[in-house]
Amino acid sequence: MSVLSALKSLPVARNICREDEVPEHAKDYRRDRITLGWEDRLKARGRRTSDRGFQFGTALPRGTLLRAGDCFVFDDPGAVVVVVEREEPVFVITPRSPAEWGLFAYHIGNNHQPMMLVDERIVCPEVPGIEELLTLHGIAFTRSMRAFTPLTHAMDHGHLQ
Repeated sequence: MSVLSALKSLPVARNICREDEVPEHAKDYRRDRITLGWEDRLKARGRRTSDRGFQFGTALPRGTLLRAGDCFVFDDPGAVVVVVEREEPVFVITPRSPAEWGLFAYHIGNNHQPMMLVDERIVCPEVPGIEELLTLHGIAFTRSMRAFTPLTHAMDHGHLQ
């Protein structure tokens, strides 16, 4: 059974808009929200349930990355569901020089690990292997809880032979 056929009985969102771009006809629709971790915000297709229990599907363009403030608009049943980014455990790295910025980003990227840049810091999700990677390369870090949004949606690729 394909994902889309499983969603036929559910309203399906095929696009998103920002909160300030909700169409005029939908401004009075009931509001709901969906709180998602970073990995769930990378999934363009699937079944979802809002924080209040509204079930719907998504069939968004490939490569869509949901961010806080993105909205799904459903004319039937007249609802707007707003994306909220869940706070998750992360490692926070504070490079002290341009050379450290380059070296730390190189080691993280060369190991195909997601990261984001916030203020004067590199942030990595607490996923298997990251702590070992940082320790191996002598990269100092602290732990924190915050919403994580990767720089880009990392695609698998092969190395040239």
